Amino acid sequence: MDTLLGIDFGTGGCKIILIDAAGRVLDSRSDEYPTIHQKPGWGEQNPADWYAVMCRLLRDMSPSLRGGIVAVALDSYSHGAVLLDEKLKVIRPTIIWTDQRSVKECEYLKNNHFDLIFQTAYQAPTPTWTLPQMLWLKNNEPEHFRRIRHISFVKDYIRFLLTGELACDSIESQGTLFWDMKNKRWSAELCALAGLPVKTLPRIGNPADIAGKITAQAAAATGLPEGIPVVMGASDSAVEDYAAGAIEPGQCILKLATAGNVNVMTAEAHPHLKTLTYSHVVPGLWYSVAATNAAAICQRWFRDNFCGAEVEQAQRENINVYELISREAESAPVGANGVFFHPYLMGERSPYWDPNLRGSFTGLSMGTKRADLSRALMEGVAFSLLDCRRVLDEMKITIAQIRLIGGGAKSSLWSRIVCDVFGKELVRPESSDASFGAALLAGVGTGIFDNERDAVAKCVKIKDVLVPDKRNHEKYGKLFQTYLGIHDALSSVYNNLNT
Repeated sequence: MDTLLGIDFGTGGCKIILIDAAGRVLDSRSDEYPTIHQKPGWGEQNPADWYAVMCRLLRDMSPSLRGGIVAVALDSYSHGAVLLDEKLKVIRPTIIWTDQRSVKECEYLKNNHFDLIFQTAYQAPTPTWTLPQMLWLKNNEPEHFRRIRHISFVKDYIRFLLTGELACDSIESQGTLFWDMKNKRWSAELCALAGLPVKTLPRIGNPADIAGKITAQAAAATGLPEGIPVVMGASDSAVEDYAAGAIEPGQCILKLATAGNVNVMTAEAHPHLKTLTYSHVVPGLWYSVAATNAAAICQRWFRDNFCGAEVEQAQRENINVYELISREAESAPVGANGVFFHPYLMGERSPYWDPNLRGSFTGLSMGTKRADLSRALMEGVAFSLLDCRRVLDEMKITIAQIRLIGGGAKSSLWSRIVCDVFGKELVRPESSDASFGAALLAGVGTGIFDNERDAVAKCVKIKDVLVPDKRNHEKYGKLFQTYLGIHDALSSVYNNLNT
C-alpha cells in the first residue's frame, strides 16, 4: 500500500501521521520538545531538539509501515528563523514566534518605516515577525548577527537535514516581514531594514512542489526509505485550515491548540492592522487571522505547575492527564464560581497587540477550588477567541461556517464551552491536525491526488457537529462583558509594571 507521511513541528512538539490515499490514519505519534524562557516574555528553541524528536518518532514506527511511504511533507509554526553560518551550522537557538523581546525594534519600525512595511508585506510590525527579531539580534548580539550567511525556518531546516536542499515555500515566506506580497519575491527594501542582504534568504517554491529526496544519511537516522520525495509543505496554520477542509470563502477555523486562531477564508487579501494576512494552500484563496498567543498551552502550563498528582495518576493508569483535568473542571459550573482567567502568559496578539499584558486569575475567594481554576482557564481561552472574532466582525468579513480544530478540540468539555461562548454550531473534522494536511500535500505534490481540492474531497471527513446551549450562551454573553472589563482595568497596570 502506498502511504503518505505528514510531519508537523508545532510550538510545543512534533507530530507525525501516516495516511493512505483515502485519508485513513494508519499511524500517529507525537512528543514534546522544550522551550527555553531565559527572561519573562522570551522564548527560544534548539533546532537539534526538533530533529531528535522527529527521528525518535519515526524510528518507533513499524518498519513495515515506514517501508510503504512514497512521499513526505513537513509543516511548522511560522516566524522561527534558523540562523546558519558559512558552513551551514546553526549559530544560536531560534527565537520563536511567542517571543516579545523586540518591542523597541517594533516601535522603531512603526515610527520610521510603517507604510513601507504594511504596504509591502500586508502586516504591521510586532515582535512575532522575523524582521524585528533580526533587528534585535543586530542591536544586541552583533557577534552572532555578523556570522549569518543563510536564514532558514523550522520545517525548512529539518527538510534541509533530510534532503540537503535549502528552500522555503511561498506561504512561510509571508511570515517573515521580508516578503513582497504583490510581487511575490523577497523585498530588498525590507531586508535592508534589518541589515540583511536578500541572498541570505532561501529560494522559494510552492507548497506542493517537490523540494528534494531523502538522502542516505537521513534514511539511516530516520528509517525512511532513501530517495523518496519530500514535498515543500507550508506553515502550520495554512496546512491546518486545509486539513480541516476549509477551502471556500466564508469558512472559518477556530484553532484551539498551543496558540488560538480565528481564521476566515477569503477570495482576496484583506490586510488589516489587527490581523494577519496569508495566502492559502489552495491557489487563489486567502485567509485573515486573528490570533491569541496562548490557548491550549495555558493548560500545559497549568498541568506542569499545579497538577503533579494528576500527572502521576495518568502515568499509573495509562490515561491522558488532560482528561483528568477536564473531569475536574466539569464539576465546576458555568462561570467557574466567579473566577476569570486571562490567557496572556506571553503577552497578546489580537485584538490588543500588547506585549506587556500578563496572564491572571481574578475573582478568587476562600471558597475557590482547583476545579474552578481549571474551568476558568478553559472559559478564558474561549473568551479570548471570541475577542479575536470581534476584529473580523469589525472588518465585515462574512463567516458562513465554523470548524473547530486543535488539541483542545479533542476535549468534549472544552469544545462545548467554546460552542456555548460563540453561540454557533461548530463542525469538528475527523482529522484536522497540521500533520494530516501536510500528508495531503505530499499526495498532491506526487500526483496521488489530482490537485489540492481533490485531496480534500477524498480524505476530509466530519466527526460531528456541536449545537450551542442557548441558556449557557446567554450566561457567557454577560460573563464576556466582565472578562473585557477586567482586561481594560488591568492593561494599564501591566504597562506600568513594564516601563
